Amino acid sequence: MNTEIWYWHQSAAFPLLTTLTLLPALAIPAIVWLPSFIGARVMAFGSSGLSLLLSGYLLFLFDRHQPGLQLVEHVHALGMSYYVGVDGFNILFIPLAAAIGLLALTYVSLTHYAGDRGLIASIMAYQSILTGLFCALNLMQFWLWTVLELIPVCWLTVKAGTGSKPNLLIGRLLQYWGWSLAMTLTGFLLLGFGLAGADHPLSFDWLTLKENNAYLHDEILVFVFLFYGFAIRMPLFPFHGWLPVLAEAGSVAITGFFIIGVKLGIYGVVRFIFPLVPGVAENWSYLAMTLGLVGLFYGALLAVLQINMRRMLAFAAISHAGLLVTGIFCFNAWGLEGSFLLSLLYGLSAAGLLFSLGLAHERTGTAYLPRLGYLFDRSSTLGLLFLASILATMAIPGTPAFDAIRLLIKGIIQEYGWPAALAVLTGNLLVAVFLLRAFHRMFLAGSKRTSKPYTGRRHPAPAERLAAVILCAVLIGIGFDTTPLLQLIENHTRGLMQGFPVHAEPLPEAGAILPNFDSTLAEPPQ
Repeated sequence: MNTEIWYWHQSAAFPLLTTLTLLPALAIPAIVWLPSFIGARVMAFGSSGLSLLLSGYLLFLFDRHQPGLQLVEHVHALGMSYYVGVDGFNILFIPLAAAIGLLALTYVSLTHYAGDRGLIASIMAYQSILTGLFCALNLMQFWLWTVLELIPVCWLTVKAGTGSKPNLLIGRLLQYWGWSLAMTLTGFLLLGFGLAGADHPLSFDWLTLKENNAYLHDEILVFVFLFYGFAIRMPLFPFHGWLPVLAEAGSVAITGFFIIGVKLGIYGVVRFIFPLVPGVAENWSYLAMTLGLVGLFYGALLAVLQINMRRMLAFAAISHAGLLVTGIFCFNAWGLEGSFLLSLLYGLSAAGLLFSLGLAHERTGTAYLPRLGYLFDRSSTLGLLFLASILATMAIPGTPAFDAIRLLIKGIIQEYGWPAALAVLTGNLLVAVFLLRAFHRMFLAGSKRTSKPYTGRRHPAPAERLAAVILCAVLIGIGFDTTPLLQLIENHTRGLMQGFPVHAEPLPEAGAILPNFDSTLAEPPQ
């Protein structure tokens, strides 16, 4: 089944995806070299704000009725290929990266790092890299972006980390990410040279490999290497060891980006494993499902035992990664759509949690629960943002996660039955319980130990309150109606289902499951 391609000049006035990728990076020289720091700060916020506006323009141009690739840019030069485009699988992550970038700059401006040009430039570089990652449709281009990602990560960890031994932290990160990079590179090379071994020209273009995947060799090895590499990035149990350490001792500013970066593992599985080696993915689904369920409970139970809030949120992310893996390995549209919607919602809610937790740490000097308490009296803005972010992840009516969890559970029931669905619901309930418990101990209950006095230094409260109000409004607004978001990915998830040898589904009519989630798949249109 050939994939339709719509090039950028057919709908946009300029190459939008390349502009979104380069815009934050182009602001870096001005941020570093402008004599006036105010001018550098205006340049950073202006570039990030413009990226967010262009992301809105991207959503406006995106045609949800077209199942193929859109706004494609494809250039061959010097034996290399530059290939970018968007579809339902990456269209939501690009605006998310722009929004988190702006929020990270806002956070930095409210802390004692406000005058650090290097820190601000690193945030801009990371935003540019994440955008390039999610746009890339060439395997080696995608891999090179992941290598570049290490530069701002290491810089921010050393520059703004809170740990006493940053070198050990960098060593742990390089150990895990090095294996991830090696595994994904090996898988990509097997794909490219496997196609060349079948008397086809050597190519690492995703679309070429997808349309000729019947000629690929060593599909099991490809799956093992790619799944191993992406499992580290999710991070999925038992490949998770780097995240709790980095969350505890790394930079709060970069942790918000990491919440998107860990979604890169889920995205990588759906983008590079499912379309290219679909049969092997189906055969190994029970292994992935088992790891997902174990990770869901492991992360939730370990989070309950933490007294450091940053480690608690890291284990919550590990639990969420397990939940998302169970959804995508259902091999049906319900599970896949629910998982992708949850990825977006978890990214936004985690950004709100980290924003409020980071500012609380800035003002109290601690992230330990026994030393925190009565913070709601001192900063109701942070307390309300923290609570709204928690509620956004809970599957109760009126919250953004409600529709997503319903879809995911329906997909699990169809593929694995009620026992697996009940296990997922129980794990999700545990996550909600320990997050609400943390909110109570931080903002409502009294501290059990003597804490560092709450600083009396004046903070730019208007900027803090504005960021919190906007983020709360987005989280609450999505909860009213998730249908527009689901419509962006619906056609593309159903198109992906056609490539599975066992789980192939007939294409339903557009909007067959929206907004009535209890309906069954329709017959193909006549």
